[in-house]
Amino acid sequence: MTFRLPITLALLISTNLIFAEGMKQYEVSVTNITKGQTFTPLLVATHSDAASLFTLGQPASDSLALLAEAGNTDALTAEILNFPNEIGHVKTIPGLLGPGETVSFEIKGHHKHYMLTVAAMLLPSNDTFIALSSAGLPNKGSASYMARAYDAGTEANDQLCIHIPGPLCGGEADSATSDTDEGYVYVSNGIHDMGDLDPATYGWHNPIALITIKAMHKNEGKKQETHKH
Repeated sequence: MTFRLPITLALLISTNLIFAEGMKQYEVSVTNITKGQTFTPLLVATHSDAASLFTLGQPASDSLALLAEAGNTDALTAEILNFPNEIGHVKTIPGLLGPGETVSFEIKGHHKHYMLTVAAMLLPSNDTFIALSSAGLPNKGSASYMARAYDAGTEANDQLCIHIPGPLCGGEADSATSDTDEGYVYVSNGIHDMGDLDPATYGWHNPIALITIKAMHKNEGKKQETHKH
């Protein structure tokens, strides 16, 4: 079973499924370590090892394309909830996460759903997304991961603002497939000297985010999502 990720720029979706005994609470912190890229609202999910966001070298799903091109989590959320046995907790963390900023939130895990996936679009980009795919949840203490940028391969990387949504460019949110698309998911190679985007300002080198997962004690929890600058 596979699932993929989409996003709408100011959407909060939080879906709690039924957990058996053994449910655990985790605090997750995501830090944007790029110089000039912004993350759209984050789609996060705990799940079993039977679920995955994408396969490198293979085509992206339509719902992942919506995430990568438009920052829309609706379709991916609906898609992954079709597999309740594999999915634990799914939510979208609202707001944009700018360079150097950190957002912290809570999510639930379980002995059956012991992996975490996080994904969001990069702005400004044509179809690039940040992803931490199938990271293990710690039994105790904390674990930190470095997340990379991936290209969905569903839109040509012309770096023209007319093809890039968001507050900087204000272009179209998604595009029709064409023969100029790469056609498969790959590790993104950043911004190049073309189109409307200056590599010195908006370029990056992988990894692009630091993600820390902390197992919480029973007396902890019910904290609000917080942003730090």
